[in-house]
Amino acid sequence: MLNRFKNLKIVKQLKQGVSPKLRWLNFMNFNKDKSSADYISMISGVDELKSNSDERKLEAMVREQLKEEFPNIENSKSYELLVDAVIHNYKKKQLQAMDEAE
Repeated sequence: MLNRFKNLKIVKQLKQGVSPKLRWLNFMNFNKDKSSADYISMISGVDELKSNSDERKLEAMVREQLKEEFPNIENSKSYELLVDAVIHNYKKKQLQAMDEAE
């Protein structure tokens, strides 16, 4: 029932029109952990951080590339570990390049 109201134009306008002060007061009432994504979305009004969306895009690209190069690899037990290792190595090389640039 509530999902139907989510798409109504008035509900969308109200959601966008909530002031930062009201979001802050609402957050203070709930008193959540300040390092959580909920805290950031309550304060800023942004649903997802750009860094999180970039990381998800990177993970999707790695998964797609692994599936293309190694057919049926997603069925193996070590697939998730391989994806994590590739992403870790990519981030490590990126940080090293940034350090060398400085």
